Amino acid sequence: MALGRAHSVAVSGVDGQIVEIEADIGRGLPGVHLVGLPDTALQESRDRVRAAVTNSGAKWPDSRVTLALSPATLPKVGSVYDLALACAVLDAARQVPRGRLEKTVLLGELALDGRLRTVRGVLPAVLAAKKAGWATAVVPMHALAEAGLVDGIEVLGADRLAAVVEWLQGSGQLPSPELFNPESATTRADLSEVVGQSDARWAIEVAAAGAHHLMFTGPPGIGKTMLAQRLPGILPALSESEALEVTAIHSVAGLLTSDRPLITEPPFIAPHHTSSVSALVGGGSGLAKPGAVSRAHRGILFLDECAEMGTKALEALRTPLEDGEVRIARRDGVARYPARFQLVLAANPCPCAPAREADCVCAPAVRRRYLGRLSGPLLDRVDLRIRMRAVATGVFMDGVGESTEEVRCRVAAARAAAAERWRPFGWHTNAEVPGPALRQRFRLSRDALAPLERALRRGSVTARGADRALRVAWSLADLAGLSSPGSGQVGAALGFRDRGAP
Repeated sequence: MALGRAHSVAVSGVDGQIVEIEADIGRGLPGVHLVGLPDTALQESRDRVRAAVTNSGAKWPDSRVTLALSPATLPKVGSVYDLALACAVLDAARQVPRGRLEKTVLLGELALDGRLRTVRGVLPAVLAAKKAGWATAVVPMHALAEAGLVDGIEVLGADRLAAVVEWLQGSGQLPSPELFNPESATTRADLSEVVGQSDARWAIEVAAAGAHHLMFTGPPGIGKTMLAQRLPGILPALSESEALEVTAIHSVAGLLTSDRPLITEPPFIAPHHTSSVSALVGGGSGLAKPGAVSRAHRGILFLDECAEMGTKALEALRTPLEDGEVRIARRDGVARYPARFQLVLAANPCPCAPAREADCVCAPAVRRRYLGRLSGPLLDRVDLRIRMRAVATGVFMDGVGESTEEVRCRVAAARAAAAERWRPFGWHTNAEVPGPALRQRFRLSRDALAPLERALRRGSVTARGADRALRVAWSLADLAGLSSPGSGQVGAALGFRDRGAP
C-alpha cells in the first residue's frame, strides 16, 4: 500500500479553501474511486486524469486507486482539481519526489493528451493559497498573468502535465509571470460629446463624487444612455485592493483575458431589460455564479428601460443596494459575492414616449402603471433623480462642453476630501457612511438642517431618504471645497430627490 498527497483550492464565490487530495494505491482490481463530495465534472476527472498521466509518459498504477478530497464535508465543484489529482497519484506511485509537492498548490484541468487547460477562479484561489501561507502555486499558462497579480507567493505556469512532473523531479523549470503594465486601458467616450443637459451633467458629477445612485427620466433620444456610459470615465481609477476585488469576481465569472488580466477601471455593466433575477443577482445550478450586480462591483450597473423590467428583478436589487454584497444558496453551498455598485436607472416617462410631452396619447392610469414597477422602497434608495427635457435648438450652436478629464479632476478632489475625512472610520465614499453617524457624530448645525426638518415635517421625505439627502449634501460640500454642508447644500440635495420623481 502506498499513499500520496497533493493540494488544490476550492473556490466558493470569491472565497477559497485549501483542499487536501490523498491518493491510496492498494490491493484490488484496477479502478479509480473518488470520494469527498465530488460533483459530476469532478467524477469525470477519473478518466481525464488517467488518460493524461498515460499520455504524458508516466505509468498509471495497475491496481485499485482511491482518491480522497478533504475536507470531506465541503462540496467539490469543477475540474480545477485535475492537476492535483494526477500529481497525488504519481506521488503515491513514487514517480515524483515529495519535496516541492508539500509546499505547492496545483490548479488546472487536464486534457486527455496531458495539456493543462485554464479554469475559472484562478485569482481568488491563489489569493486563498497566499492567505493560508503556501509558498508556491502552479497554474495553467493561460492564467499565469492573472495569478501573477498576487504578491507574496511564487506563481509558476505550465502548459502540460509533463512539464509539471519534470519540475517536481527537479529536471525542468516552469516560467514565472511577466510584469503586467496596467496602462493599457480602453478609451472611453468623452463627456464633451453630450449636447446640452446641464442639470443631468451636474447630477452625474455629484453622483461620481459621492458614489450615489442616479435615475434619469425623459423621452428617448435626449442623452440618458450617453450620460450613463460616460459616468465611469469621470470616476477615479480603482485602488490596488479594489482592482483585485473586481478582477477576482470577473475571474470566477470567466470573463478575464490573458492580455488584460487586471481590471483597473470601474466596470460598466448594462444588462438587457429582459434580464431575470438570476441574471441580475447571480444564480445557476450547483454553486451560484456572479450576476450583473457583482460584475458591477466598484463600478456602474446601468439599467436602461428600467420600467420595462420585471418587478421581481427590480426588487431583488434592494438587498445588495443596502448590504453591498449578495449571498446565494444553491445545492452545492452558499456563495458570497461583493456587490457595492452605483445604480443608474433610465426610463421613458410613458409607454408611447413621444419626443414632445404634449404628443403623449397615454391615459393617466397607463402612465402611473408604467413607472409603478419602480416601487417606493427601491426609489427611496436612489439619491439623485433627474427629469431630462428635449434640448433647445441653441445648444447646437454653443461651444463644446466640459470634457471628461476636467470633470474627473473635480471628482477626484472631492473623493480625496471624503476619503481623508472618513478614513479613521473605515469608509471611503459619502455613500458608505451610515445614517446614525451622519445624524449623531457628524451632526450639522440647526440652520443647515432646517430644510431637512421642514421636508420631514411635510412628510415629503422618509427617514431613509433624509439620511441619503445628507450624504448627497456632503458630496456637494466636497465639490464646493467646504468643510461641511450648509443649508444650501442640504436644500439642493433634497431638490435632487424631488425633481424627476415618477
